Amino acid sequence: MASLATRPYQKGLLELGSGAYAWLQPDGGWGWSNAGLVTDGDEALLVDTLFDEVLTAEMLAAMRGARPRSRIGQLVNTHSNGDHCNGNGLIEGAEIIASRATADELAHENPAMMAALMRRAPEMGEVGAFFQHCFSAFQFEGINPTRPTKTFVGALDTKVGDKEVRLRQVGPAHTQGDVIVHVPSDKMIFTGDILFVEGHPIIWAGPVQNWIDACNYMLSLEADTIVPGHGPVTDDRGVTAVRDYLTYVRDEARKRFDAGMAPLDAALDIGMTDYDSWGDGERIVVNVATLFKEFAGDSTPNDVTELFVQMAKLHKARRR
Repeated sequence: MASLATRPYQKGLLELGSGAYAWLQPDGGWGWSNAGLVTDGDEALLVDTLFDEVLTAEMLAAMRGARPRSRIGQLVNTHSNGDHCNGNGLIEGAEIIASRATADELAHENPAMMAALMRRAPEMGEVGAFFQHCFSAFQFEGINPTRPTKTFVGALDTKVGDKEVRLRQVGPAHTQGDVIVHVPSDKMIFTGDILFVEGHPIIWAGPVQNWIDACNYMLSLEADTIVPGHGPVTDDRGVTAVRDYLTYVRDEARKRFDAGMAPLDAALDIGMTDYDSWGDGERIVVNVATLFKEFAGDSTPNDVTELFVQMAKLHKARRR
């Protein structure tokens, strides 16, 4: 599949025009998330922080260098995963905005648990090695969890200077409370993890139709610049690629569910040739497991530990 990038994909601050910026972290894999900055005059809105405070401090220093007179008065957390929230404590004095569902999920998130898990990883065999592969670059010790101060359901409009910013809740999809950030005057969208570009998306929550609908909604906005939660800056082609991936995996998983296959067997059986160039292919295990629960009408949570065990095995097998 041809590259879906529309701008250079290099670590650091990328100017998007009209006072907007993206902070990019190649290769966009586990934990290497993007963030965004919307400015007008001396006001600024930050879209997401990063997985640890060291990375977030580096990002904020670069943003201050580019916009020394702009003060971050608002921070939007697009969803509850730590790689989009763990640096919140460094944004002093800002109103932190999230969907109510994201705030509810964040109340149960604790970076200290991730720190403890990483300390134990060397003793955890194959799955511990996979955890280290995914997360050893990040510093989870000493993170101060800082929760949203303003929540909403469905939609919220705000302003940065004279610039309108529209927040739209499109989850549950990737997580329970996913939000996209739309800047109409700039024809720009910051998607959070509703968009992974050139990497496999991961369906932690579902239902998958919500995610497909979110892609179609983004396409209807006719944005020129789309900043994903992971991967390079893109345009409608990136949205279409993710929508088509989700549709394909849903349809292939349904065939195997109807045939009575087990979720893991189905995940291994689905042909992914068209997506061989995308990173983190082991996530197909989670996606099929979530879809099978959806097909069965089973609302119980996935066994995340067991899914990581399965992803670790698949990741190891594919690296041989």
